[in-house]
Amino acid sequence: MSFIKYPITPVPKPRMTRRDKWEERPGVLRYRAFADECRLRKMLVPEQGAHVIFVLPMPPSWTKTKREEMEGEPHTQTPDVDNLCKALLDALYGDDSAVADIRISKVWGKDGMIAVGEA
Repeated sequence: MSFIKYPITPVPKPRMTRRDKWEERPGVLRYRAFADECRLRKMLVPEQGAHVIFVLPMPPSWTKTKREEMEGEPHTQTPDVDNLCKALLDALYGDDSAVADIRISKVWGKDGMIAVGEA
């Protein structure tokens, strides 16, 4: 399977309210910048049979040894995989109900990235 790699750091979908239209909360601003970047790069996620891998960057406080050990390992902390997926699909689709089949993974990496492939 071949993947198209987008150098975009994944961001979870925040819980937004009406107030977010005028109040500038950091999480909402991060999500909006993420959504703009996804659309700018013309990301494509197939409506069926897609496999999306979210590569989340490792903290700078980790040692070089720990970074080498964790490269490509499953990411088992927050943000949740469903919030990452929701952020991506909401950024790309006006109505994401058309997406019927998708596989999602999240792993550790040196830099943030989103890889999209078809099964």
